[in-house]
Amino acid sequence: MKKFFKCLSLCFFSVVIFSCSSNKVEGTELQFQENGLAVLNISEPLVLPSYETANTGDGTFHDASYIAKDMKLGLNLGNTMEAYNASGCEKYSYTWIPTQGSNSASDYETCWGATVTTQEIISSIKAAGFSTVRIPVFWGNMMLNDGTWTINTKYLERVREIVDYCLNENLYAVVNIHHFDEFIIRRNNIDDCKKIFTNIWTQISSYFANYSEKLVFEGYNEYLGGQQFNSAGTLVNLSNNDAYEFTNAMNQVFVDSVRSTGGNNLNRVLIISGYWTNIDLTTSSSFIIPHDSALNKIMVSVHYVDNSMYWTKQIGGANWLNYIDSQCSLLTNAFTSKGIPVFLGETTSQYPSYNFASNKKYETSPECLNYVLDKLLDCGFVPVLWDTPEGFFLRKSKRIANEENAAVIKTIAESLN
Repeated sequence: MKKFFKCLSLCFFSVVIFSCSSNKVEGTELQFQENGLAVLNISEPLVLPSYETANTGDGTFHDASYIAKDMKLGLNLGNTMEAYNASGCEKYSYTWIPTQGSNSASDYETCWGATVTTQEIISSIKAAGFSTVRIPVFWGNMMLNDGTWTINTKYLERVREIVDYCLNENLYAVVNIHHFDEFIIRRNNIDDCKKIFTNIWTQISSYFANYSEKLVFEGYNEYLGGQQFNSAGTLVNLSNNDAYEFTNAMNQVFVDSVRSTGGNNLNRVLIISGYWTNIDLTTSSSFIIPHDSALNKIMVSVHYVDNSMYWTKQIGGANWLNYIDSQCSLLTNAFTSKGIPVFLGETTSQYPSYNFASNKKYETSPECLNYVLDKLLDCGFVPVLWDTPEGFFLRKSKRIANEENAAVIKTIAESLN
């Protein structure tokens, strides 16, 4: 749920722009539009040469529970590397990603209002008290519309530079496929999605195969189980069974693709994505943890433990408190009690006054932030605040915008050390 206009900072969720497209789905056959992909010609996944890096670590790869505890608090680098030219992307006629500016990596990095990411910005995130940076990525930027789904080298290198900024500070860097998963899923059947995501994740993971455990891969964003275009160009829901089949299949493809590239990817912790990253849907018995050749190296990603309370304006009140408890209990029973850590990849960072309950017990945004983060950490979850440029964290000024919020993060971070 984080697109261009999704809130100025985390929780000023406003207009949500959804991902884009290239082909359409009808039955089990991939249909091509006149201006869409000419051919789906992936016969073998593309394996890239591994980048030679100083960030190889000492060869130690801990299990997911250790990594989850070590990740502590996280911040999203939102509306940055996942930004893309989204004009008209909800339309069936949007068949490929339009170029932005001169079609350079920085054109896309800044097109939703972000400043160019620097080492100084990442270092200031570390200084504020964060131990993890989630880097959402729209891998379709600068990609040729030739049906091969080959990631542009310059774009890949720019993502790698930001990963290096994080690892230089001993931060965890979490890299995913963000919005581009929507682009693909909406217009391709399950078999073709398997081929495409195998290709994309093989490229990403083979390139980063030499990196230490501080680099963590997250398969997708929020769209597993999402809608697809029918032959009339209308987005339609999958049946419940089909949605879970799709979700489980894409997570298995992600794990298999990463492991197949060898090197440090044989034991790297991987984060699989929930069905819509919705807590109720993901904690269902229909959601299946994929088979993994590595032992205890899987986390599960869900978003917003208080989402429905936010939108129904019940923040800070009794219903909000009870709802958070119930959502945390679902996650604990389904995953953490079984040794599978929970990654809250997007967690509310700011609560506007108009979203509070009339009978609120917690009356300010920093108070609510403190309560939720304490609760999630007590449960053993990994909370990563959703943020957009100049929102919760001011990238230009290199600091948390609100002093009370800054004190909350600092105090929690110190208690975790």
